[in-house]
Amino acid sequence: MSDSSGLYVVVLAGGISHERDVSLRSGRRVADALTAAGHRVVLRDPDAGLLPFLASERPDVVFPALHGSSGEDGSLLELLAAIDVPAVGSSGAAARRAWSKPVASSLLAAAGVAVPESIVLSHESFRELGASSVLRVVRSAIEGDLVVKPASGGSAQGVTIVEDPNDLPRAMVEAFTYAEVAVVERRIFGTEIAIAVVDTGDGPRALPAVEIEPTAGVYSFQARYNAGETTFYTPSRLADATVAAVSDAAVLAHRTLGLRDLSRVDFIVDADGTPWFLEANVIPGLTETSLVPLAIEASGTSASALYGSLVEAARDRTN
Repeated sequence: MSDSSGLYVVVLAGGISHERDVSLRSGRRVADALTAAGHRVVLRDPDAGLLPFLASERPDVVFPALHGSSGEDGSLLELLAAIDVPAVGSSGAAARRAWSKPVASSLLAAAGVAVPESIVLSHESFRELGASSVLRVVRSAIEGDLVVKPASGGSAQGVTIVEDPNDLPRAMVEAFTYAEVAVVERRIFGTEIAIAVVDTGDGPRALPAVEIEPTAGVYSFQARYNAGETTFYTPSRLADATVAAVSDAAVLAHRTLGLRDLSRVDFIVDADGTPWFLEANVIPGLTETSLVPLAIEASGTSASALYGSLVEAARDRTN
């Protein structure tokens, strides 16, 4: 339990997803920030001993920094709620809504947010109906360049931009490597923008927009986590009215999906200033090259202060 030095916080990082290494980096950064804020922190990898450990230790708060299915598909979050351990972040149900890109896109489209035209394909249907037949329909239904991506997951793993139709079969195979369902969507050209949304008890608010300019032109896994491969502008170089529109769309996404505490919502802003929704992240990357820490710094606060406010809000939510 907590003592006079602050709250007892268990930071969860690692897991067995494709994003394990990124999660470990996020977890270390969160643990360091919370320690600097005066909290007593234990950094732990989820394993078979985790739930007995939490039941015995009864920490004040758990701060999940688990990317990929380990933390973002809602399973762990529901288990934490079931054993009455307060946790920073969204509920299990909300996490599932955001984890499924097709579900999130459908909900956001119904709420009035622009979403790229897409077709969702399961691996099973792709095999049963015949790859060549399916891809002919896809090519005729969606014109221009395509983006193929797994229906769940993050860090741009399994994502391919298809400019040549001959590359579409390979892109499908790549996406199915990471998930049983793939999304094929029309590529939106424009400026990639990430908006961190935080709520420490006073309602969700958008932090300064982060504009992403990859050196190679594509914000790939390598561009996300290798220093020097991407230039970030915080605040972004977009017009104030456009930034306001993207920020409003991000807060609307956060509310529509029922998210809590901290999220990151990604958009492409086209030449007309329209923000197109890409995805929402319930446990966004918090590494030294991640977007949310850049937004936190640009907001005039510190990671220690914000993460400290989030663990206090999570603690108070259950008391």
